[in-house]
Amino acid sequence: MTRFPQADLVIVANRLPVDRVTHPDGEVSWRRSPGGLVSALEPVMRANDGAWIGWPGAADEEEFAPFVEDGLSLIPVSLSSDEVEEFYEGFSNGTLWPLYHDVVAKPEFHREWWDAYVRVNQRFADKAAEVAAKSATVWVQDYQLQLVPQMLRDQRPDLRIGFYLHIPFPPAELFSQLPWRRQILEGLLGADLIGFQLPGAAANFVRLVRSRVGHKTHRDTIYLPDGRPVKATAFPISIDTAGFEELARSEGVEKRVQEIHDALGNPRKIFLGVDRLDYTKGIYSRLRAFGELIRDGHIDVEDAVFIQVATPSRERVEQYRILRDEIERLVGRINGDHGRIGRPAISYMHSSYPREEMAALYRAADVMVVTPFRDGMNLVAKEYVACRYEDDGALVLSEFAGAAKELRQAWLVNPYDIDGMKAALLEAYAADDKETGRRMRAMRKTVVQHDVARWAADFLQELETLPEHHDKSVRPSSTS
Repeated sequence: MTRFPQADLVIVANRLPVDRVTHPDGEVSWRRSPGGLVSALEPVMRANDGAWIGWPGAADEEEFAPFVEDGLSLIPVSLSSDEVEEFYEGFSNGTLWPLYHDVVAKPEFHREWWDAYVRVNQRFADKAAEVAAKSATVWVQDYQLQLVPQMLRDQRPDLRIGFYLHIPFPPAELFSQLPWRRQILEGLLGADLIGFQLPGAAANFVRLVRSRVGHKTHRDTIYLPDGRPVKATAFPISIDTAGFEELARSEGVEKRVQEIHDALGNPRKIFLGVDRLDYTKGIYSRLRAFGELIRDGHIDVEDAVFIQVATPSRERVEQYRILRDEIERLVGRINGDHGRIGRPAISYMHSSYPREEMAALYRAADVMVVTPFRDGMNLVAKEYVACRYEDDGALVLSEFAGAAKELRQAWLVNPYDIDGMKAALLEAYAADDKETGRRMRAMRKTVVQHDVARWAADFLQELETLPEHHDKSVRPSSTS
């Protein structure tokens, strides 16, 4: 029997905060995953004897024992190949992802996907029930695990449970398409505090609970029949601002910036897009807009270049393979029509890069272009701002990204409006130092004051200060 550490703070996420590395000799080690969430929660976990529950990333493995990596207690949850296909690629990313992103792509509704979603959520909830100490705090992360809060509360009503949704939450007209809409709402209501990126998303949720479940609500609070209140409110996520700025100032990054300029032939202006290759990100539209600016003579390839980094994503899903082909054909056509020897109009890279390389690209770029059709937040926009420590550079940002509510000094665009996007790209391209400096100073002030550590602290403090309506009679199991 495996004994689990009893943790006062338990993070429950689809993935562990580490990636497995298999060395040439067959030895396996673990490498910290990139991303601000891990950086934000690590000090809180250390201070609270915390544990992190998640999938290690490989299918069909026998579940192995909890382990400690760099002082963090990590609790693996296994998934079969069928569950990866039906729970992760299926219900999470074939049903919920498009539905929650304004149906940019058509969601699919399959009962076997839902069954896998329920089964995997129950497995995560069972693990959290085992690991959490008496009256512990459990913080469940994101759309893959929306049933976990209520499943966990059924087993452990002594716990204080928080949930955070990292992606948008849709309006009633879209959410109501989901055949299992009530089950999702009731699953989330197992939490004491439900966090969203934006106030509008929290309001959508409260209205849906009132209309679909029938609970009484007042502003951001839902009152369950047993008297337990549930609060639903916005906590806009952010980044490790100081860490990105420190990286941007490093000697290695500064050297790499010059290498990038030299490799591109030292153009006067560099445009940059950095996205996961996903149909919600608006990559095709932005590249089309840039290509038309060249075609119409507003921008010359001797003067400017567009770098587009498209990180591989969900490559087994047909929609993503089609999207990749469409973008690569567009890039080839634009470069074929307008590029010159040694001067492509678009430098397209379908690859992922370490943080150091991303910081160098952010420093090299004069105009950052972030134009999703819908995004919960979009941390790339904030990373760019964090790296512009000289208060220079221009940000062109979709008004449908959550970040647009905070980075109001960006050139805001409607990504569905190609002509409007072209106009914004030209304005940012031609803006003088005074204009870009004014805008960037204001945006940098925002990301410095509201970093990811403050986001985590604000959420956990709010969760801790909510009124207690818990049954303290249930004691945690110490074995599995």
